[in-house]
Amino acid sequence: MTLPSARLQQTQPQQECPANPDTPHQSNVVHTSRSDYPGRMSRLDYVIWYVESLWRSTEFYRDMLGLAVRIDGDGYVEFALDNIKLALFERAKLPELIGQEHGTAPCGEIGFIVTDVDAEAARLQQAGADIRSGPTDRPWGERTLHIADPDGNIVEFAQKIR
Repeated sequence: MTLPSARLQQTQPQQECPANPDTPHQSNVVHTSRSDYPGRMSRLDYVIWYVESLWRSTEFYRDMLGLAVRIDGDGYVEFALDNIKLALFERAKLPELIGQEHGTAPCGEIGFIVTDVDAEAARLQQAGADIRSGPTDRPWGERTLHIADPDGNIVEFAQKIR
């Protein structure tokens, strides 16, 4: 039996994969098309933050960030977004869901594209957000702002500048 990863390494040559077009480097990444993967994952469907206080975090995302609640029940809150599901799940209920306790935030970040990151920074600062960095111009062509939610999860706001 040939494992998919072994098959991919046998059939796909290594390619140069520059992280930045100005500084090419040799990569160990094997490039394949999506059709080479059995599951053909084509898009991310949802992100769920595990939160200490569902009420406090719902208030933050709903009232400070302005997201509308779509579903609320049994330790789970989902917000109404067009392109992805963003949800909160109460940490105390994790053993029922996944059979174990939780980790400690921050473990990553979620990001929102905005048209004016400086205006968003002013609005969030006035609302009392925990601003961690920015607004700052980044070398990848975005101006970013990072804030923390009540559990310390990082929320990024990015404006395309190129």
